Amino acid sequence: MSLPAPPKSAAAGPPRVRSATEALTPLIESTYTTPDITTYINGRRTIISNPNPHWTLLDYIRAQPNLKGTKLGCGEGGCGACTVVLQVPDIQSEKRRIKHLSVNACLFPLVGIDGKHVITVEGIGNVGRPHPLQERIAKLHGSQCGFCTPGIVMSLYAVVRNAYNPETKKFHLSAREIEMEGHLDGNLCRCTGYKPILQAAKTFVTEDLRGQLAEEDEPTTADAKNFEKDFIDLTQNGCAGRSKVSCGRPGGCCRDSPSDSSSAKSNSADSKSDASSPPTEPTLASDDEHIPTIVDAKEEPQPDPAISGAEYAKPLKSKEHGVAGETKTTTSAPEAPAASPEKGVPRIEFLEYVPDTELIFPSALWKYEPQALCYGNEKKIWFRPTKLEQLVELKDAYPSAKLVGGASEVQVEVRFKHSDFAVSVYISDIAELKQTKLPMEAELETAKELIVAANTPLTELEQICKQVYKKLGKRAMVLEALRKQLRYFAGRQIRNVASLAGNIVTASPISDANPVLVAAGATLEAINKNDGSIDLPMSKFFVAYRTTTLPPDAALHRIRIPLAPEGSREVLKAYKQAKRKDDDIAIVTAAFRVRLDANDLVEDISIVYGGMAPMTKESPKTQSALLGKPWFHSVTLDAALTALLEDYNLPYSVPGGMADYRKTLTLSLFFRFWHDSAAEFGLGNVDEQVIDEIHREISSGARDDYNPYEQRVVGKQVAHMSALKQCTGEAEYIDDMPRLDRELFGGLVMSTKAHAKILSIDWEPALKMPGVVGYIDRKSIPADVNIWGSIKKDEPFFAEDKVLSHGQVIGMVYADSALEAQAAARVVKVEYEVLPPILTIDEAIAAQSYFPHGKFLRKGLAIDDEMADAFAQCDRIFEGVSRLGGQEHFYLETNAALSIPSGEDGAIEVWSSTQNTMETQEFVSSVLGVPSNRVNARVKRMGGGFGGKESRSVPFAVYTAIAARKEKRPVRIMLNRDEDMLLSGQRHPFQARWKVGVSNEGKLLALEADVYNNGGFSQDMSGAVMDRCLTHFDNSYECPNVFLRGHVCRTNIHSNTAYRGFGAPQGMYFSETIMYNIAEGLGMDVDELRWKNLYKIGEHTPFFQKIDEDWHVPMLLQQLNKSSDYENRKAAVKDFNSKNRWRKRGICLVPCKFGLSFATALHLNQAGAYVKIYHDGSVLLHHGGTEMGQGLYTKMCQIAAQELGTPLDAIYTQDSQTYQIANASPTAASSGSDLNGMAIKNACDQINERLKPFREKLGKDAPLKALAHAAYIDRVNLAANGFWKMPKVGYAWGDTNLETVKPMYYYWTQGACCSEVELDLLTGDHTVLRSDIMMDVGNSINPAIDYGQIEGAFIQGQGLFTMEETLWARSGQLFTRGPGTYKIPGFSDIPQIFNASMLRYDNEGKPLSWNHLRSVQSSKGIGEPPLFLGSTVFFALREAVKAAREMNGKSVGGGDDGWALDSPATCERLRLGVGDGLVERARTVRNEGEANFLVAVA
Repeated sequence: MSLPAPPKSAAAGPPRVRSATEALTPLIESTYTTPDITTYINGRRTIISNPNPHWTLLDYIRAQPNLKGTKLGCGEGGCGACTVVLQVPDIQSEKRRIKHLSVNACLFPLVGIDGKHVITVEGIGNVGRPHPLQERIAKLHGSQCGFCTPGIVMSLYAVVRNAYNPETKKFHLSAREIEMEGHLDGNLCRCTGYKPILQAAKTFVTEDLRGQLAEEDEPTTADAKNFEKDFIDLTQNGCAGRSKVSCGRPGGCCRDSPSDSSSAKSNSADSKSDASSPPTEPTLASDDEHIPTIVDAKEEPQPDPAISGAEYAKPLKSKEHGVAGETKTTTSAPEAPAASPEKGVPRIEFLEYVPDTELIFPSALWKYEPQALCYGNEKKIWFRPTKLEQLVELKDAYPSAKLVGGASEVQVEVRFKHSDFAVSVYISDIAELKQTKLPMEAELETAKELIVAANTPLTELEQICKQVYKKLGKRAMVLEALRKQLRYFAGRQIRNVASLAGNIVTASPISDANPVLVAAGATLEAINKNDGSIDLPMSKFFVAYRTTTLPPDAALHRIRIPLAPEGSREVLKAYKQAKRKDDDIAIVTAAFRVRLDANDLVEDISIVYGGMAPMTKESPKTQSALLGKPWFHSVTLDAALTALLEDYNLPYSVPGGMADYRKTLTLSLFFRFWHDSAAEFGLGNVDEQVIDEIHREISSGARDDYNPYEQRVVGKQVAHMSALKQCTGEAEYIDDMPRLDRELFGGLVMSTKAHAKILSIDWEPALKMPGVVGYIDRKSIPADVNIWGSIKKDEPFFAEDKVLSHGQVIGMVYADSALEAQAAARVVKVEYEVLPPILTIDEAIAAQSYFPHGKFLRKGLAIDDEMADAFAQCDRIFEGVSRLGGQEHFYLETNAALSIPSGEDGAIEVWSSTQNTMETQEFVSSVLGVPSNRVNARVKRMGGGFGGKESRSVPFAVYTAIAARKEKRPVRIMLNRDEDMLLSGQRHPFQARWKVGVSNEGKLLALEADVYNNGGFSQDMSGAVMDRCLTHFDNSYECPNVFLRGHVCRTNIHSNTAYRGFGAPQGMYFSETIMYNIAEGLGMDVDELRWKNLYKIGEHTPFFQKIDEDWHVPMLLQQLNKSSDYENRKAAVKDFNSKNRWRKRGICLVPCKFGLSFATALHLNQAGAYVKIYHDGSVLLHHGGTEMGQGLYTKMCQIAAQELGTPLDAIYTQDSQTYQIANASPTAASSGSDLNGMAIKNACDQINERLKPFREKLGKDAPLKALAHAAYIDRVNLAANGFWKMPKVGYAWGDTNLETVKPMYYYWTQGACCSEVELDLLTGDHTVLRSDIMMDVGNSINPAIDYGQIEGAFIQGQGLFTMEETLWARSGQLFTRGPGTYKIPGFSDIPQIFNASMLRYDNEGKPLSWNHLRSVQSSKGIGEPPLFLGSTVFFALREAVKAAREMNGKSVGGGDDGWALDSPATCERLRLGVGDGLVERARTVRNEGEANFLVAVA
């Protein structure tokens, strides 16, 4: 056991300068005598001796061979993919209790697991015996791509374990607790839309734990009743709770007990029941119910035999012909639904939950005595003191040692700012620093202050604040204010380990806690060797940006928080505004304390803001203006608002941007407090709405699960075939593949400039770094192959003489480990000569910087260039400019690739997280100079794609292939989140400059627009995205004269690319924006305007595609209008707005149509499949599609099983690879099922034709093992290559001849959505009260998977149109590079009521047929179409802002004053759009030459 030597490089700070070696060696020899971490991992004792000091807990876990379930998603604690649970003794408890802490392994210091039990997702269950949480999430469709799932499982696992009381054997847990207490706010999911995950978690509580819940948590309260059975019913008025009686539907009511459901079998399908009436056409209350899944818990669930339980024949011996009757083995599909007593109604059975089978806390850890630890190497060293005096000693010897608690800030600095912290000290195991002892009850009553141990974890502090506030009431208002701020601080995983001390000492200008402590007059107690205890008043603690008065040799020991004196008239409140409510850093945060005398005059006041200065700041001018003034008086309020603008007069170019919004918030938050405090003091009538912040309720929602078109396998709600593996961490992604012998890891060298000449590159510093083997750059490949592109080859793999975007790849260093490669890449020296960048669409237009495009759509008079005549016929003409920002894909698995060279023939196997195996194969083959048949591009599954891995995944595969061939060793790379966001491009930002002409009655007559997108520095697919935007610019409306012109802007941002919707959401957004402008200009109801202009069958789009009998948009609008009770709710919204001054609501009902096909890329509308039946009756299926969570593999296996007449689990798809399917089109354009499904059907048809004689001989129900055996003996080919090409499509740009023009799209997937929102006019915060979405998906192959796509796409669309804002610095650096700065929707952002249904009947209740489609199983593609309907949240918010503007006497649209709400509708845009007096007062004057700090590039 050798102890480490301290780093030589670490320079000690003042007061005494000694080298690290001099200062620390005596301590290492005397105190820190062991380098061993002793821990338990999933129940197994593990000693980690002198590990790599740069490793986090995640680095260690993922280096172990069988612990790959814990994922790296972001590296900054913002996504939760790396969540594990620490099982530790509960030191706050009097009894011998343990607690379970969910933590971010990507941040957590490895040293911190000493003496603790680490539980990873593998430790709680596996596919053979899953934990009931894992099983429930899988079977209730809560896992799509699965990359985030293990983290979510572990967060929920911690909640469930913590809720269990081993003495009473009861759980203290409710459905409300799961959703409302922030247990999941540190976890993100990009696929599911969260609803099924919440459903799984909440029903686990109300069903699996039923009978084991403590009485007060039994599901009897109104909100818990909503979750007694699976999916909540949609009721007539949309607001009332469900009725209490059974609906008596066939297959059992969702309110029947499990035994009732089986007795309902007698209610047979042929009797007229509510199951056969239109699911969303309410007549009576019982008819109005959506039909939910039947769920049940059983000791041994019985799967549906059509899905699970295939049997396989014994091996064939010569001349032994009877083996077909014998079985060698069977398989089972663990995700399979149960056999349902009622056709079309899914039934799911779960294993029963037995708490006693959970992992126990290792008994040896109760006796474990922690030792002072120390380990490291010559670069970095870790210390872990266990006593306060050890820490004081160490700080005295070496003051610049970095103290680390939860590492939530430190690890982010290490990872993204590359700070080294050569001497790091883990202080979270020092009991004196983290144990807050509350005084006895009697002492507490008279206490003048609460003393908090500085390192108390925030989760514990939250509980303490709650506890004390409950006892002391308003005297402890400071604690309630602190608790409120902590509840929305970071995610639960961070709150479990972060402390108040860390928050204070970090001295962040936007700290949530510091304003509360400053306003309260808190005092910090620091401790050092020389002075002992030092008092530091918080009011003087912050001296400059991230600079404090804490002496360098001291550590924070305790925090003293004053409580208001008994009987004093004092109010203290805190507020915070962020881009997203949960787990987000503040834009502005504030705390206010005021004390009044007997005459209601201000006796003492403290007004403190964060986010308004380089540090937490008091407001001296405002405070002195208010002292002695009568508090609740309008003159006092006015004086305060005026003084606040003097205290915080931000310039237009202020760092962080948003000057107007931040100043407005400063006034708004004070305005809220002024009213809030007046209400507390009882000084007069105060409008509750000024005080109340937006608060969401527990979410609910329905799916109509009845499928009248269900067949033996197709149409069944089978869970994603990998779902259970994903929930147990057994599903393998690229970076989970076992390490290979001599494998190397790549680290990218990227441009730090947006536009510059490269003057020189020096690789030498990198080559001297430990572990580095070599590098590649443009000189590593022939000059003529250093180019690629999906459509136009115009982008170099490696930058040549210039860099054209921040992050453009210059080269790649490779080394023995990923950490070494990344460290080496950072020291490569590149010298630049900076050139001015073009960032925005407006800048590109001014500079005429475009890629060649030149495609137009012309209809009517535009064909002959006579648009002037068209506009001359119009009564009214409106013009405008509309903008829509981009969107980051934010798939949870970043781009990854692994290339394995063969020793012969130049062959190579390339694993890549890609949607496009063919393009990967093509470009690897091109750069290596080998034919395509030597390159096998493979992918098993992706952790999400959304279009971001259709083309942008190619370079990473190429880099690994070049290095692998050069070194003759395997090479792997996985991008960090910030690298991925820099390199993978985004959804295209768009701008439209439009002009529309209408009649006085509102008929569209003429439309003209110049449409621009921001392509970035290379073309990628920008032209094709523009084409799809133009072809969806009509949305669902007929206009006789149309002229649309597309322009693709060339700029110096990353190259933008495909993204779910591919330009169509942008086109339809412009269409609906124009409709609102027309309606406002004409003073007409927008719904009436829409209805007047809807396409009718027989009309033509601007590209002359005929609207045919498949036109269902009018039907969707009518049925949704009725089922969502739209008209009544619209009237209720109007009434609400007339009565409320500080809150406004908005509601809208919007249709969409989305064209299915690869449009004019005709060659991509084809697919191949290869079906092989083995002699034992098992089937191997390959097709060209890739699996990224959308359930394609599952659907394709369902089609094959249906066609071949075998159980679903007899079909197996290993992966997607170019050696099995040649020339596969990318899995994109929502066409994966259409193309590959038809190719599979074609292959199965060939095999079925060959098996026909054997079926006749052995009987139509003969199992496949018998048929395969007989056919094999008869020498019949049991393998078939299937192929399909999409018929009838073939539009050519410019063809305006109705006789010859071919359709661009094979069919339309159509839908409609109604959303209602509520907006807080003071802050711009909002909540979505309800969304009802209805889609026409034809005959669904798997309704559960399609609902998952519908809900997931909707939430992604909601993000696009509301909170997801991509920003750049003026110099061209991407600013939003991770979950810290870029916000996607979280669990608390989904609609509070979220209902989804599918079109099944016409308005008369007759079943619809989709046989005319000629698509696979008459289904429709569904991946992209619902995304646009997320815009209903945007348009509802627009209506709310419009109501506020009307109230404030501001004009609203119609082109009169240029008011426009651009997308995304962030809280900033919403608040500033209200146009009230506070906004006007706070407006910033923009001086000449001043620019905003950050730039949005639309």
